[in-house]
Parts: sequence; C-alpha cells; structure tokens
Amino acid sequence: MNLPNSITLIRICSIPVLIWLLSSSRFSSAHGEKEILASALFIAASITDGIDGYLARKRGQITTMGILLDPLADKLLIAAAFVTLVQFNPRLVPAWIAVVIIAREFLVSGLRGIAASEGFTIEASDLGKLKMFVQIFSVVAVILDHRWREWPLYHTYFFPVDVIARTAIWFMVALSLISAADYFIGFWNKIDRQVARTRRRAFILSRRKKQNAALI
Repeated sequence: MNLPNSITLIRICSIPVLIWLLSSSRFSSAHGEKEILASALFIAASITDGIDGYLARKRGQITTMGILLDPLADKLLIAAAFVTLVQFNPRLVPAWIAVVIIAREFLVSGLRGIAASEGFTIEASDLGKLKMFVQIFSVVAVILDHRWREWPLYHTYFFPVDVIARTAIWFMVALSLISAADYFIGFWNKIDRQVARTRRRAFILSRRKKQNAALI
C-alpha cells in the first residue's frame, strides 16, 4: 500500500477515536481536555484530506483504491462528526442540521457517481471547497462551545465563542444547500448536453442508414 492510501486509512481510523472522545466520560470537560483533544484530532484528520491527494498527484500514485477511499473517508468523517455533535452539543446542532449536512454529502456523491457512469466528471467547485473549510471551522467551534461560551481576553473583553459557533453553523448550512444546488445545476447541464449529442449522433446514423438503403 502506498503512502497516500495509508494516510487516507489513518483518517478513516481516526473517526471512531473522535466519536469515542466526544462520547466517553473518561475525559472531563471541567478544564476542556475533551474539547481540546477532539478539536485537535478533527483538525489533524481534516488536514490529511489535502495531504493524501497532494502526495498521490506529486508521486504519481493515484490508484483505484485511493479514488474510492478518499471521498469515502471525507464523507464518513463529516457524517460521524455531525451525528456525534447532535448528542454532544444539541443546543447548536439539532438533528435536522445533521440530516441536511449528511444528505448533501451523499447527494453530491451520487451525482458524481452518475456522471462517471455517463463518461464525464463533476469537478469540485469553489463553493464546495469553501463549504469544506467552513465545515471544519464550524465543527471545531461547536466542540469548543460545549465548554466555553466566551474566552476572556483582556479585562472586560471576551472572545465570543458561542456567537461565532452559531454563526458558523448557520453559514455552513446555507453554504451546503447553495453548493448542492450548484453541483446539481452543473450536473443537469452536462446531462442535457450529453443527451443532445447522443440524439444528434443517433439522427445522423439513422440518416446514413436511410441513404445507404436508398442507394441499394
């Protein structure tokens, strides 16, 4: 197994550890150990998403296994994080938000699968890339908000963790829906063009058959 695929597998293996950290009573939230450890693990796992892809391209190690595992690892990490946050911090992440986020991820995966079967690809859009960054930021903010609503900075000044976490979650939901619509429109346009080309090809072939029949 090559290095990029090994990194992807490490990301997948970090998922049950993240769930355990957030769900277990072994670590106390009194001083924020649980929140800090879970945030650090999630950030590290998210960073590996860019590292494995970069190494695969640079080292010429793009494999079928990597193409399968990389998006699967991303979807599992996000799904696991939001499902666990429904229990960990339901004040900020109610169940319907987790359903929307997870449904969006699998909708885009389904569209890409259909596109691949039709012979074309749907590239990651700028909205999709921004959505991924906002997801990482919002998950970390919600985890930290479980312990700290505010961070004291200087005298009477505080860093508003709760306000930032709420804003990040709602922005992330809106961005997820907008980027899903963007992917769907791009997919539909390509399907329309493909169908038009197929019909035109069939029409040309049918005309040629008629002309050949007339010549005979």
